[in-house]
Amino acid sequence: MAMGLSGGGGRNRRGRGTRAPMADINVTPLVDVMLVLLIIFMVTAPLLKAAVPIELPDSRAKAMSEEAAQITLSIKRDGVIYFEEEALAPGELADRLAAVTPGPDGKKPLVTLRADKALDYGTVMGVMGELNHAGFTSISLVTGVSSRSGG
Repeated sequence: MAMGLSGGGGRNRRGRGTRAPMADINVTPLVDVMLVLLIIFMVTAPLLKAAVPIELPDSRAKAMSEEAAQITLSIKRDGVIYFEEEALAPGELADRLAAVTPGPDGKKPLVTLRADKALDYGTVMGVMGELNHAGFTSISLVTGVSSRSGG
């Protein structure tokens, strides 16, 4: 003697099936598009940082982490040194490095050094010597990504 709650034996009052139109929005395509956009921005964001076009040497080293307090020095093929995106006159690098203030922890910021692969070793070492003399002890050398596989 069981009784159903609907009283109609599986049908509603007008004789149609129990299916009602769906009023919810399907968010799966929206999530898919957002994830693709996130991946695109994650890949292109590091490429937008380098404003001075330089042909970097290849390396199989791991990618470096991004830090908030960092300075980018770039050396072009013709030997011109850039402090961030600004070209420096010869001999101006020491003055610009001396003007950099230490962070709240008392340490100088990280320096990322980008040098064209056609430069001679002495030019790069001269810039690194200026960095060391100015008290910058944390220097990262930026390279391109090697397409060769290790084997």
